[in-house]
Amino acid sequence: MAVGALKGSAERELCAEYLGRLVHYCRVDEVVLKSGTPASEAAGIRKASEGASVVLLDERGASLTSERLARKLEALGSRGKGDVAFVIGGSHGLPVGLDAALDSASPVERWSLSALTFPHRLARVVLYEQLYRSMTILRGEPYHH
Repeated sequence: MAVGALKGSAERELCAEYLGRLVHYCRVDEVVLKSGTPASEAAGIRKASEGASVVLLDERGASLTSERLARKLEALGSRGKGDVAFVIGGSHGLPVGLDAALDSASPVERWSLSALTFPHRLARVVLYEQLYRSMTILRGEPYHH
């Protein structure tokens, strides 16, 4: 899920391409939340991620290789119902107070897509590509070499 809609057609096309590839491996729901106050964004994220393992994408999160991301994704997918909610903040990042708003019953992790800071629209493209790459790694397919 991401706070704020994609406005650029180039980013939207890339997201659609990788989402189209991902649906061959798993169910994917793209959730776009309205930008608002930190409290309203946190409440929207909490509601949309209910019952799922939550991964907050944050430049201060754990740094992973593509192979390690694939293994962590596999482990998260085997918990509970197997739902994993990836959260990308809006243009100002993740809302303040998000950790407190999330249900403590759901596992929450923080992962970094890079030590670099990306615009949220690019972070979405990078996430979708890395999720697709993870699926091909787990299946032993030749995309990742």
